[in-house]
Amino acid sequence: MSYELTGKLVAKYDTLQRTETFKIREFAVEKVQEVNGKSITNYAKFQCVQDKTDIIDKINIGDEIKVYFNIKGNKWEKEGRVNYFTNLDAWRVEQILNTNQGTAGGSGDAMESMDNFTAPAQDGSDDLPF
Repeated sequence: MSYELTGKLVAKYDTLQRTETFKIREFAVEKVQEVNGKSITNYAKFQCVQDKTDIIDKINIGDEIKVYFNIKGNKWEKEGRVNYFTNLDAWRVEQILNTNQGTAGGSGDAMESMDNFTAPAQDGSDDLPF
């Protein structure tokens, strides 16, 4: 199951090569919500793995983003002790356009607004050969 969170990028870290075949990159997002008249700020740290480590490259600290992610949990046992940990595995990041600035940033897996896409011609005059 996939989840999403919208907030402000507050940190991004270098890609780490954990083993010869596994790499990881982390970044953090600030989420501010109004609850009963109070402003509540939470921070979530995400990780990207393998070929997704570059999805945050073109996003700048301070940019508003939407992160699509999966929640993954694991059980870890050592010397008779059991521990559990949870990771937020990001697989797509979109930069949220600020209508006051009117410009889009980012690339890679960052997506453009749906407003920029056009519908195909209804008269069947597309130029595809099939």
